[in-house]
Amino acid sequence: MKDLIIIGGGPGGYVAAIRARQLGMSVVLIEKDAYGGTCLNRGCIPTKSYYQNAVVLKSIMSSHEFNVQVDNLSFDMAGARQRKNGIVHKLVSGVEKLLQVNGVVRIKGTATLRDRNTVLVNGEEMQARNILIATGSIPASLPIPGIELRGVMNSDQLLDLDKVPERLAIIGGGVVGLEFACIFNAFGSKVTVLEYMPELLYNMDHELGKRLRVFLKKQKIIVHTSAAVEKIEALEECWQLTAAGKKGLVKTQADAILVAGGRKACTTGLMLDTLGIATDGNGFIKVDSHFATNMEGIYAIGDVIGGAMLAHVASEEGIAAVENMAGIDTVVHYDAVPACVFTIPEISSVGLSEEAAKSKGIDFRSGKFQFAANGKALALGEPDGMVKVLADQEDVIIGMHIIGPHASDLIMEGTMMVRNRMKISDIIGTIHPHPTLNEAIMEAVLDIHGRAIHLAPPRS
Repeated sequence: MKDLIIIGGGPGGYVAAIRARQLGMSVVLIEKDAYGGTCLNRGCIPTKSYYQNAVVLKSIMSSHEFNVQVDNLSFDMAGARQRKNGIVHKLVSGVEKLLQVNGVVRIKGTATLRDRNTVLVNGEEMQARNILIATGSIPASLPIPGIELRGVMNSDQLLDLDKVPERLAIIGGGVVGLEFACIFNAFGSKVTVLEYMPELLYNMDHELGKRLRVFLKKQKIIVHTSAAVEKIEALEECWQLTAAGKKGLVKTQADAILVAGGRKACTTGLMLDTLGIATDGNGFIKVDSHFATNMEGIYAIGDVIGGAMLAHVASEEGIAAVENMAGIDTVVHYDAVPACVFTIPEISSVGLSEEAAKSKGIDFRSGKFQFAANGKALALGEPDGMVKVLADQEDVIIGMHIIGPHASDLIMEGTMMVRNRMKISDIIGTIHPHPTLNEAIMEAVLDIHGRAIHLAPPRS
């Protein structure tokens, strides 16, 4: 009998497997597809590969601002796809090698739970003292008439296109929808986004979505919020979406449609109901703070339990789960989870948004600093955006929200602040190098008390 069987080799499962081996456990990892899961094969890495293509294209198209003239610009979508696939293959191979050198037994196949200690895979039963479910999530469909038509795709399918659609309609103004909107806009598509909620990125600080909408408009990306898509119809040479908007019906014609309406737990074939493993009303597995299910010896982590469906969260949960199995009391600090959105410009966030702070009854103050006043941002030619920092009445940093250049890299400073409940006084006096984008963070912190150096004082 093994110590641990893990079902799913994504960023939760494979990280848990390696950590378990470090703790001396014998581990079997079962994966039906490619190691690395959605993130590595169909999510984070492929989209960031395409995102870099988009950033390069944007830079070339604005090269005249840097006194560089470029003629006869063209983009090869098939070549970009090949580059993306090469990056994915290299990283998947790296994960496989890591598992091998750590002594993780790997099995390709689809797993079914038989009881609290037994898993059936490839017609054979395997037993372990503990079982960890890390099967992730899959794109969710939406109850829209016509959604099954040929030109309607999920994010997995859009990543496999070898031709840029002339017109792309995106249902959903969340992270996935907006990242693809910016990517394919840079590739040359005329992009329209239809979002059901009144704001883009509704679960983040609302100021981020409002500011992003302005920047999307500058890129000629059409955005309709408070727009409920009612049907999709096939016309002679394209598709038409009809949505109920704030001012009546909105009709959009497109050559391809992306449905980016969220994700659902991937639990098909696990036989959770048969075993009596509890799930919530949306099909996500219920766990306690140690990631144990209601059945002794069976644990679950990552997207399959819902919550913050992010690769880095799944990895942290995987580590915490196996450490708890080993008797190490470990918790995940969900109050300091950084989130990054690779739009143009980038967005990142950690801690409480203004809306969340208000809902908790927290009396807070905010400080802001615009990248338009930052020397490095101006030198980069990327002056759009700002840093916003929130602090409570005891001066504890409770949130940071960034829209602008390299936001995904800058947020780590805010994550350390929120995770360690640092106060404004802990930050002041920490010398930030010049000229860097990080200076905007210090200025935003200083602005909470009106001490920012490169901001005009408020009028009395």
